[in-house]
Amino acid sequence: MPSELESAMESLIKVFHKYASKEGRSGTLSRRELRELMEAELSTFLASQKDPAAVDKIMKDLDTNGDGQVDFEEFVSLVVGLSIACEQCYKMHMMTKAKK
Repeated sequence: MPSELESAMESLIKVFHKYASKEGRSGTLSRRELRELMEAELSTFLASQKDPAAVDKIMKDLDTNGDGQVDFEEFVSLVVGLSIACEQCYKMHMMTKAKK
C-alpha cells in the first residue's frame, strides 16, 4: 500500500497527464490545457488572482525552455511554489492557534 506521500506524488502525475493529453503534444500542457487544469484543480488560487492575465503570466514564468508548452518538470515548479506559500500560511495559522 502506498504511503500518503507516494499517493500525493501519483495524484500529481495523474492530474498533469489528464490535462496534458487533451491536445497537441502529449506530455506537455498548452496554454489552454494549463488554464483548464488551473480552473479545475487550482480554482481557489485562480479565483484569488486579481489579474485576468494571471494564467498567461504563469505560463510565461513556467515555460523555462521557451517552447510554448509546460512539461512535467516545469509544472512541478508551480506546485512547489504554491506548496511553499500554503505551508507558510499553515505555519502562521498554527502559531495563531497556539496563542489562544
